[in-house]
Amino acid sequence: MLCNADRTVRFACTAVLLAVLGLAARAEPVPAAERGVVMGRNGMAASIHPLASKVGIDVLQGGGNAVDAAVAMAAMLNVADAPMTGIGGDAFALIYWAREGRVVGLNASGRSPYGATREFFVREGYDAVPPLSIHAVNVPGALDGWVTMLERYGTRPLAELLAPAIGYAEEGIPVNETLLGWYRVPLADPLAVETYYFDGRKPRLGQVLVQKNLAESLRKIAQGGRDAFYRGPIAREIVRFSESRGGFLSMRDFADHRSDWVEPIAATYRGLEVIGFPPNTQGIALLEQLNILEGFDLAALGHNSADTIHLMIEGKKLAFADRNAFIADPDFVTVPVTELISKAYAAQRRALILPGRAAEAVGPGEPTPHNTTYFAVVDRWGNAVSFINSLRNPWGSRLVAGDTGILLQNRGRDFSLEPNHPNRYEPHKRSFHTIQPAMVLKHGKPYLLLGCAGAYQQTLAMVQLLTNVVDFGMNVQEAIEAPRWTHLDGRRMSLERAIPAAVRRELSRRGHVLVSEHGKGVLWGFCQMIFIDPETGTYWGGSESRASGAAVGY
Repeated sequence: MLCNADRTVRFACTAVLLAVLGLAARAEPVPAAERGVVMGRNGMAASIHPLASKVGIDVLQGGGNAVDAAVAMAAMLNVADAPMTGIGGDAFALIYWAREGRVVGLNASGRSPYGATREFFVREGYDAVPPLSIHAVNVPGALDGWVTMLERYGTRPLAELLAPAIGYAEEGIPVNETLLGWYRVPLADPLAVETYYFDGRKPRLGQVLVQKNLAESLRKIAQGGRDAFYRGPIAREIVRFSESRGGFLSMRDFADHRSDWVEPIAATYRGLEVIGFPPNTQGIALLEQLNILEGFDLAALGHNSADTIHLMIEGKKLAFADRNAFIADPDFVTVPVTELISKAYAAQRRALILPGRAAEAVGPGEPTPHNTTYFAVVDRWGNAVSFINSLRNPWGSRLVAGDTGILLQNRGRDFSLEPNHPNRYEPHKRSFHTIQPAMVLKHGKPYLLLGCAGAYQQTLAMVQLLTNVVDFGMNVQEAIEAPRWTHLDGRRMSLERAIPAAVRRELSRRGHVLVSEHGKGVLWGFCQMIFIDPETGTYWGGSESRASGAAVGY
């Protein structure tokens, strides 16, 4: 056996030798999914809540398209998955429009207030933006994104699409297991407690959560459109609330907000085109990880084997070092996107992986030349939307803006206070974002729609989902239910309980520090997927079994 070559070849040789000697820690075959994959011919919607998926299908069956359905689902999730998403947060969307034959991106993330500066935080003695304060709140961008999507591609009026969400907010929605789980995060602000608690107490399973103030805000938007939120009574109330808490949001911040159509970024993986979202999101990290992994035969190494998990973790460390160093608002800095997602750069980074040892810490390379809800929907015409909407942390800033019933995000916490960092806090600037939708094309047409909630874990879970399908031949539901792992920091990682003891022992031998599992939480990512069968045109939907996800097709 000739192994005197670069690190990639030496790793492959080592894996082969271990296999011959019977020493490689292989995972057991992946068990069949507990849920069956959902199929449909005319439309498919997959989200974290059954009612949101049903609302999407209702729109499609009523003649609406995928964009119409996406807006209705986003509004419904504001009610049903309130701690994670809503018009107080931000959104990103990848849209494949069949008549145009291409994917476009919509950046609907908000910006910092004009009146806030890095110097304010330094003067107050902060070494980071306080995460649960009015000072972590950027202008909410999601609602403008919904309207912008409809203006370009929609066929149904906004009022019609908001009607289901208004009805459920007004009449109430039962607290299911997933929603109840978010109450582990305590709320202390009086307005938040008044909005989401029951006589000052957390709900029990099945209690009906009524959100009348949110219903009224959505009703104002249904009547007055975008201006009701950004120039009218809702903006005025959010600004009033911000000022009462010492915040910097102003009417100018709201009036000047806009969503931006952007060109997606792309890389190939095993002959498929993977579409990611450009900065200010971490989409670059997803593509860089896939580029690194493409140099290894994962199928031969085995699903969830020690070899495969080790490679994925080490690749993640390298990609995230670049993510943390370079990603920021492209309106303020030049991000080396082309270089970061190139195959040549991936080869340089891949060569740094040690096959038998976990790295404690890695630094960024030199790429230049010398809390969240995700859903997906496709319609009968082949249009597809991969959509993510987020408050950042569970319950966002944990602040409800006055009498609006709107939870405010805390995306400002993701700014850096380092004076020379590309992502440093500046006025009217978009912060770095962890949320990112993704889409995979085959021969130029949608093949997979995928995305996850879970902050930094989104990218890790999406890599696992995509390789589960492409490298290990799983269907979308099997790919979602397969046991997952996550990297925490340094050499610390965690694995779901189903991953075999032999794999754990081998990872520990390589220097990974295994931390106890954390149940079914968002640590593993809450994910949804849709597969479009290129041979039959059938839609296959997969939904998150670690939460109350549901795929619905017709």
